[in-house]
Amino acid sequence: MDRVEAIRERLTEQLSPTQLDIIDESHLHAGHAGAASGAGHFSVTITSDAFNGKSLIERHRLIYLAVDDLMKSEIHALSIKANGTDENG
Repeated sequence: MDRVEAIRERLTEQLSPTQLDIIDESHLHAGHAGAASGAGHFSVTITSDAFNGKSLIERHRLIYLAVDDLMKSEIHALSIKANGTDENG
């Protein structure tokens, strides 16, 4: 399983998103310290009922909890756009 699919699996299992886009942006960060370790840079856009009524920090915590094991080896940086289903875009 590649890293994008591993991220997708964990976020889907933990947050049941209605929308989920994950982009591997690792190639944009070649030469950076985190890239040297082999860990990647990813952009996540996610919409979930789990974020309704939650602050930005609470939303990010939920995402980081879902991918915690991957943060130790596979993910160096994670750009997050998290929306609740009760929001207008």
